[in-house]
Amino acid sequence: MSQRRLLLISNSKDAEGQYLRWPAAVLRDFLGSSVHEVAFVPFAGVTVTYESYTARVRGVFADLGYDLASVHETDEPAALVRRADAIAVGGGNTWRLLERLQATGLLAVIRERALAGVPFLGWSAGAVVACPTMQTTNDMAVVVPPSARALDLVPFQINPHYTDFHPPGFQGETRAERLAEFVELNPGVRVFGLPECTLLRVEGDSIEYIGDGEAPLFERDLAVRRFRAGDDLRFLLRG
Repeated sequence: MSQRRLLLISNSKDAEGQYLRWPAAVLRDFLGSSVHEVAFVPFAGVTVTYESYTARVRGVFADLGYDLASVHETDEPAALVRRADAIAVGGGNTWRLLERLQATGLLAVIRERALAGVPFLGWSAGAVVACPTMQTTNDMAVVVPPSARALDLVPFQINPHYTDFHPPGFQGETRAERLAEFVELNPGVRVFGLPECTLLRVEGDSIEYIGDGEAPLFERDLAVRRFRAGDDLRFLLRG
């Protein structure tokens, strides 16, 4: 049986712009009382400094009752990840995040800890990095890492901030069309679309979709299926 404990969150801000307020109750329940120190990875930040990013996230976690230490604040980031009670990966640009995780060697360390059962949570880019690859991100490749391979903590892909919205007069591809292209060229790989203010919680071999409304699943040669909270999603973890 898998030991993994994952909280994969679509987005950080709610419609009012409040930061990590909407999933706060789930965060607290997920981390529980045994977690004290959380290791934070701010590498997805590009136009925000790691210091200001960390300060913002530290304030949220302090309100929830947890200490937070960022990997950029120490000369031994791997040691921090290895001793921390939980790992949090923030959103931003997914390609920058992956490039820094690979360059620092933290990709392998985080994967090892998460597979051993250390709670892992990530929002936006931090949710995508839990997938086999970064290929279903919405971000521009502002940097090009040596590989698109990510943490591979789940056997499916996530598309955060998923929306069916298509502005009138816009002639570019919809999100659904882009994801249809991906599954066409990557047979056997599923993509789960996470709309705003929704998340996936993985506990061992169980998985739960949390949020209002429906989330789409894209698969090659199959019609898009849509799921709601309470639906059985265990098949996603079987690959």
